Amino acid sequence: MDDCIITCALSGVAADRDQCPGIPYKPEEYAAEARRARDAGASVVHIHARYPDGSPSFRVQEYRAITQAIIAEAPDLIINFSTGAVGVPLAERVHQITELEPELGALNMGSMNYAKYSSKRKAMIFDLVFANPFSEIIFLLEKMNEAGVKPECECFDTGHVGNVRPLIDMGLLAAPVQYSLILGVLGGAPADTRTLLHMASMLPDPSTWEVIGIGREQWRLVAAAAASGGNVRVGLEDNFYLPTGDMASSNGDLVAAASRSIELTGRRAAEPSVARSLLGLDDPPDRTALLEPERDEEPLGR
Repeated sequence: MDDCIITCALSGVAADRDQCPGIPYKPEEYAAEARRARDAGASVVHIHARYPDGSPSFRVQEYRAITQAIIAEAPDLIINFSTGAVGVPLAERVHQITELEPELGALNMGSMNYAKYSSKRKAMIFDLVFANPFSEIIFLLEKMNEAGVKPECECFDTGHVGNVRPLIDMGLLAAPVQYSLILGVLGGAPADTRTLLHMASMLPDPSTWEVIGIGREQWRLVAAAAASGGNVRVGLEDNFYLPTGDMASSNGDLVAAASRSIELTGRRAAEPSVARSLLGLDDPPDRTALLEPERDEEPLGR
C-alpha cells in the first residue's frame, strides 16, 4: 500500500474555545491533542504557540514548553513550527526555529489579500494584507537553512507555486521540496478539486506535496489529494467540522476521518519513520536544541 502523510494543525491562532471547545491552549492540552492525532494516524504536528489563556504567543518560551510536552507524550511525531504572522517583527517570526530547531518550518511563499466574508452579514469578518515579499521569504529561508530545518513551502495560489522556482535556482531550496497547497482562503485559490489538481501539476519533480483545505470543503480536497498521490493536512486550525457536519471534539476526530478517506483510495496513513523518509528528514531526528532546559527566558506568561 502507498503511504500518505497526515499532518495535524493543532490550534492555529485565530479561533478560540467559544468557537470550538477542543482547541488546546496549555502545553499539557497540546500534548493530549497531539497524542490523539498520533493514535488516529498523524505523523506530523504543525504548531502555533499560545499563552495559557489562549492568546497567540510568538515567544520561544511557549514553543519550547508546548513542544517538550508533545514529545514527552508522543515522542516519534515530526514537529513543524509556523512562521506566519501579520504585524509581527520578522525576527520574532523565526526565532523559535533558530533556537529550537524543529524538523520542519512553514514558509509562506507570497503576499495576498487574506479575508473572510460573511454572506449573512454581507460584510467582511476580517480583511488583511498578508505581506510576504521575496526579501522576507529569503531571510526566513536562510535562517531555516542555518538551523538545519526543512522548509515547508506554503502556497495559497498558483503564483506562489511559481515563486519557489527562483529559490531553487539560487540553491536555497534542495530537492525534494515540500509544498503545502492551501485552498479556501478568500484572496487565494478556491477550495475546489480542479484548482488543486492544477496546482499539483505545476510542481517540479522531485517534490512532495500536501493539501490544506480551509473550511468544510476540506473533505473533498482530502479525498482528491489522497487519490492523486498527495499528502493531507487536517486539524482545528483549518476546519472544526467532520464530514457528517458535526463539530469535532478533538484533533483526533479529524485525523481519524482523514485516515478513513485515505484508506478508501487504497492508501494508508504513513508512520512517522516512513514520513521522514518521504520528506528527506533524518531518522531519528536530532532534538538536542528542543530538549534543552529553558535558558534565561521570561517565565511562561498569562
